[in-house]
Amino acid sequence: MTIGPDPEDLTARARIRDAALRHFGEHGFERATIRGIAETAGVSSGLVRHHFGSKEALREACDDYLAKLVRRINDQVRADTLPSDVNYVAVSRAALGPYQRYVARALAEGRAEIVFDELVRMSEEWIEEIDRGRPDPSPVPRKARAAVGTAMALSVSVLHQHLSRAMGVEVYSPEGDRLLAQALIDIYSHPMLSLEDAAKYQEVLDQQG
Repeated sequence: MTIGPDPEDLTARARIRDAALRHFGEHGFERATIRGIAETAGVSSGLVRHHFGSKEALREACDDYLAKLVRRINDQVRADTLPSDVNYVAVSRAALGPYQRYVARALAEGRAEIVFDELVRMSEEWIEEIDRGRPDPSPVPRKARAAVGTAMALSVSVLHQHLSRAMGVEVYSPEGDRLLAQALIDIYSHPMLSLEDAAKYQEVLDQQG
């Protein structure tokens, strides 16, 4: 199952953007050059500047595209327009896989803010629904929980080499997608703390002020 292509992806502007995602991912923002990006996209440096103006603006366009992409995936899942037997982890991987080096590097460099913020916003929506059926109101703000959950999820991109080694399977393979999905299902469906233990730890935190 894949996410359908965006019509924009047939344009020279999209080729430049994809080339930039590749160069920023491989070399980092500072070392990537407009000339190198233009060569990979098969266009002139002047056309890159015509479309984006500057390297910083090009980076922002890359982030905007990825934020739009994850939003499309999330909207399809929430609207239940994907088949019921679909592996959502695999769908996300397939859509974002070509850009995982960019995402990992940009996050490590403190960039891709709009991507992170969009993921947090979407996580808040899911948590809001979950909270409706929660018997014990959370003392932690929803956005804080969404931000922590997002950071944990994105760590797979940053630490994928270590994760693959530890799991014994390449995480960006069909087998890795399946094992990761199974692990997430198990983790989220079986809390590591009982409500009683959680209350005790919370009481200790409250006492520490």
